[in-house]
Amino acid sequence: MIPLSILDLCPIVEGSTAAISFRHTLDLAQHAERLGYQRYWLSEHHGMPGLASAATAVVIGHVAAGTSTIRVGAGGIMLPNHSPLVIAEQFGTLAAMFPNRIDLGLGRAPGSDQASARALRRNLTSDSDEFPSDVLELMDYFKPYSGHGIRAVPANDSTVPMWILGSSTYGAQVAAEFGLPYAFASHFAPAQMMQAIEIYRARFKPSARLAKPYVMLGFNVFAADTDEEAVLMASSMQQAFVNLRTGRASMLQPPVPGYLAQLPPDARAMLDHTLSSSAIGSPATVAAALDAFIERTGADELMIASQIFDHDARLRSYEILSEVHQPVAA
Repeated sequence: MIPLSILDLCPIVEGSTAAISFRHTLDLAQHAERLGYQRYWLSEHHGMPGLASAATAVVIGHVAAGTSTIRVGAGGIMLPNHSPLVIAEQFGTLAAMFPNRIDLGLGRAPGSDQASARALRRNLTSDSDEFPSDVLELMDYFKPYSGHGIRAVPANDSTVPMWILGSSTYGAQVAAEFGLPYAFASHFAPAQMMQAIEIYRARFKPSARLAKPYVMLGFNVFAADTDEEAVLMASSMQQAFVNLRTGRASMLQPPVPGYLAQLPPDARAMLDHTLSSSAIGSPATVAAALDAFIERTGADELMIASQIFDHDARLRSYEILSEVHQPVAA
């Protein structure tokens, strides 16, 4: 048994609001804490009507304040959108408020459409190719203040575990070089997963932060009492991906019976590939898919995503998962 964690995009469902989404997020985090999940991460997205986690550090504070033991963090902060100093101050503040409970995952993508990315730019020359140097700068802000240069208060000497996130081999190389744990977005971009894992483990350099490689993989779970119920639940996320890929991003839609059968072949093929790292079904079906994925990848931890329209069904899905694969602490 390996640790299980939760990735929450703060979905805004059709007919609802961001305020309700945040209440559901806290309710799910408290539920996850009771069930023994390891972490609860929020992700940074911008300009998406169905996702409410744009101000990621603020939502992390909301969740951490309403829980007591589960680790809470960013999965992740899209570093090209921000000054490393600002992120150091934000997460140093969170770490001071919630000691030994805050994680900081860092991504290189903008987490938005191009127009939003331009509006978010921290300066006119911001470049995602500067990601490695930005990570190093951010790491320096968390070290004890040397008496020279910029003082990042209250980040200096804070204990905030840092992760590199990725959906290609690029992030794997950065994480390996800097000796940081690595989280791969296989829940929506599985194409280079095995290659990225291999590169990360082969090139990993032990650091003061991490002695040996540690891989966390994204994985979708839609668990219900029957396979049929789970397939119906999963159609909400399937609609979200089809809408996003066709330029019609929307709030999370209600489930649609027989949704996959209604799709043209190219859309079905896209979903089959994009969501291949998923378990959809009854407890037995989910357990078998989960075990096969762990055996194939050798993951040290899984980050579970579940975009489900009905909040109670989402709670139940994570409960079923915890029953078939009891989460354990890393």
